[in-house]
Amino acid sequence: MATDWRSLPSLTALRAFAATAELRSFSQAARTLNVTHAAVAQQVRALEDQLGRSLVQRDGRGVSLTADGEQLAEALGEGFGAMLRGVEALKTGEADRPVRVTLTASFAAQWLMPRLKDFWTKHPDIGLSMHPDNRVVDIHRERMDLGIRYGNGDWAGVESTYLASAQLVIAGAPSLMGDKDTLTLDEMREMDWILSRTWPEQDAYLRKLGLEPDTLSRTDIGNEELAIAAARQGLGLVVESIALVASDASEGRLRIVHDSREKLPAYFVVTLPGPKRAAARAFLKWLKSQS
Repeated sequence: MATDWRSLPSLTALRAFAATAELRSFSQAARTLNVTHAAVAQQVRALEDQLGRSLVQRDGRGVSLTADGEQLAEALGEGFGAMLRGVEALKTGEADRPVRVTLTASFAAQWLMPRLKDFWTKHPDIGLSMHPDNRVVDIHRERMDLGIRYGNGDWAGVESTYLASAQLVIAGAPSLMGDKDTLTLDEMREMDWILSRTWPEQDAYLRKLGLEPDTLSRTDIGNEELAIAAARQGLGLVVESIALVASDASEGRLRIVHDSREKLPAYFVVTLPGPKRAAARAFLKWLKSQS
């Protein structure tokens, strides 16, 4: 049966009466609810007027309940008790739930995973649940604590914080480059490439540099992880975000031969406005420390 919400007295009045019934005192109820004595008494009187029943009567410095008051107090005690248990159960469940993060598989593998040991060393009790997806996921609908997105940081309905540069670079393996650390445009034109057919930013970057993507000797790989893996094997030059190849460059697996020096787009952490769970706050703070 559907609840007739319009027939229910205000929650404020019911709470004031329930606290008064439990403590047998307007003053003690007022202190518990952090309101004035007069406010509690007024709410209880308003409830009596709405119900057309006397619920309390003064008894010295305290109050006692009428028969109707005892009946209502018992019902409210059960109802508010069930509400409190439900809220506490939800809080407990939320506290134990891993931090849910939506991000692309390539960013997870190339940027986040190499750093996670530091997070778990500092927060061994916090679980993480990664949800790799190349789509822009609705973090509210999918119940994500946060997302990591590529773009200009101007998405509607979320708060965004800069995380890492996404400036594009051209990189190649030492086995492909030989003893060269840099390449001229003519040398790059003669190289093999690992490119994507569905990445306009990549094509715009190459054309701005003076290279025509369609005339290059290319292998098309649409997955960033696979493209980077192929580049490590010396199968061709690759265009990638600096954030995804920085560790390869610092450890010598790839050499960066050119970078775009553009500040945007970049990688941003996105969250919903409002309060966040303690575990999500800890992970968010750690992420910001990595930027």
